[in-house]
Amino acid sequence: MSSTEKRFNDVIAAIDDANARDPKVLQIDGRAVPAELLYGQRMSDALARLAPNASELLRIAVRGQHIERWTSPRTGYPPGRAGYLKWRNDLKEFHARRLGEIMTTAGYQPHEAARVGALVRKERLRSDPEAQMLEDVACIVFLTYYLTDFVRETDEAKLARILAQTWNKMSADGRAHASKLDLPPDALTLLKRGLERAGQGTDS
Repeated sequence: MSSTEKRFNDVIAAIDDANARDPKVLQIDGRAVPAELLYGQRMSDALARLAPNASELLRIAVRGQHIERWTSPRTGYPPGRAGYLKWRNDLKEFHARRLGEIMTTAGYQPHEAARVGALVRKERLRSDPEAQMLEDVACIVFLTYYLTDFVRETDEAKLARILAQTWNKMSADGRAHASKLDLPPDALTLLKRGLERAGQGTDS
């Protein structure tokens, strides 16, 4: 194994070790799996399907974009949109910082850690293909694995808006991939409703 391969593997292992401490567990095939550990693995799997030749730094960002997310719960911030946005922005900074610490320990250079931080913060989302790919992957993982529970927990008007926002965050390639997913019929109806309210269609 080369030194480059070793440092990458060390970073992925450190991310997984951190996320394995998530107190929330999900039952998968009869096994209890820490939720954020599973999320990171699902993100990596989706990236491998969408972009099999993704760069090393993008693969790190994708695996660790939610590292130790449970340590900063939404309930620790004020209700409302302002509190939500503050929570999301603080999380991005936290994830970027934690990944930078792990990468530095493994031997990555400061500019490499900074690049991963920029990806996790999704800077220049529309103009940076790798940041957009991370967003596409996150949307695909949400639609594939988490939408069903979200449908049960969210009122229709809010869900229609969120689905439309998710669709609009994706690139054309991301939408093409999402169109092939086996989504719940109710979700497809609400997606179309949300896009119609925004004056758009699913082919936009």
